[in-house]
Amino acid sequence: MTATDNDTGIELTAVTMGIDQFERERAMGDSLLDGEGLVPIYIGDDIVPPRAYAAWEDVFADLDTLAVRPDVTASDARGLFLTSMVKSVKTAARLFSGETMSYAEKVRDLVGAEAAPTAEVRVAELSEQLDRALTESGFVRGDLRQRVEAWEEARAIPSAQLESTFRELMVIAKARTATMIFDTGDYDMQLNPLRNVPFTARCGFVDKRMDLNVDNAFTRAALKHLVAHEVFPGHSTQLLYTRAEVDAGRSPADALLCTTNGVTGCVQEGIGDQAVELIDWIEDRDDEIHLALRSLKSAVQTTAAWRLMEEGEAAESVADYMRTVGCGQEAWVQGRLRMASHPFRGPFVPSYFAGNESVRRVRERVGTGDRTAFHAYLYGQVHSPESLEMFETQGSAA
Repeated sequence: MTATDNDTGIELTAVTMGIDQFERERAMGDSLLDGEGLVPIYIGDDIVPPRAYAAWEDVFADLDTLAVRPDVTASDARGLFLTSMVKSVKTAARLFSGETMSYAEKVRDLVGAEAAPTAEVRVAELSEQLDRALTESGFVRGDLRQRVEAWEEARAIPSAQLESTFRELMVIAKARTATMIFDTGDYDMQLNPLRNVPFTARCGFVDKRMDLNVDNAFTRAALKHLVAHEVFPGHSTQLLYTRAEVDAGRSPADALLCTTNGVTGCVQEGIGDQAVELIDWIEDRDDEIHLALRSLKSAVQTTAAWRLMEEGEAAESVADYMRTVGCGQEAWVQGRLRMASHPFRGPFVPSYFAGNESVRRVRERVGTGDRTAFHAYLYGQVHSPESLEMFETQGSAA
């Protein structure tokens, strides 16, 4: 490490991890975080240990000091990120200390996403993309939801083949990630099937397992997306990449905060949702259908959470919107409703769509000659959506 003790990245990391530790110890199981932590996965204890706190006043004093540092208030991409990250961490601390705020405030200040439902025109565009992909694959009978159901039924992986398909996809994803983004060495994950959980899949980085909600049925394209999102080149790869860059002195210490339940979450989920595209792994029409379906569901769940938590719409009405417009399986619908209604996790529902759109916009303008620099910017640093989109390309051909 080349950074000094007064480096903002080190200071921000120590304060954030101190909040994580203080809230876990203080709440004794009754935390808003339900045991997950402000930073669910942190692999930098040997580089930046958490700061010890005994009172929220000390937390807020440290955050206020950080907020006025020259590099935090700078107008460049780094300053833009640091400003939003300090605000996000302070918002989390305010919530942990007992303050109440609206869903919209949490989405804006904690998550760093737009405090609004997804624009109806964007939902319509994504619906049309899915309609075209299904039509081109011969799924033309019934409304959009019925056609999605027919496609999912026709392509569903039999339960007995789920493990073998997972292993096959992991091998391919790991190899493509090593060639195109980062060599993850001997890192691997096992499949861990679960039921009655609010998520579809989850990265168990430390335990080296990918939790999978088998209440859902999965096509090969859907399982491919989850392998890419959670492992290669998604969450696990991001953790390994950032640690390597910090060790090499090329990235600030706060790169280790990539999994924080804060503004970094948008881009973290954006990397996951763009992971298949990041390693050029769209192979067939089924992949195109799933890409369109996933994007639509992400947009719809953003609006659904807004209607439920900000506008007070009845849960069953919101669920019906997710079923009919989002074309989601029932386990997904109920899981997203559970997540949206959580007082801390709920505002992160929009992080998937906000992050996906941000990473997609930058990825689509990056030429072949800029990809290495883009990957270093995307994985080697942490970002808000706004700071990510300040990446400057060199204009090389795609």
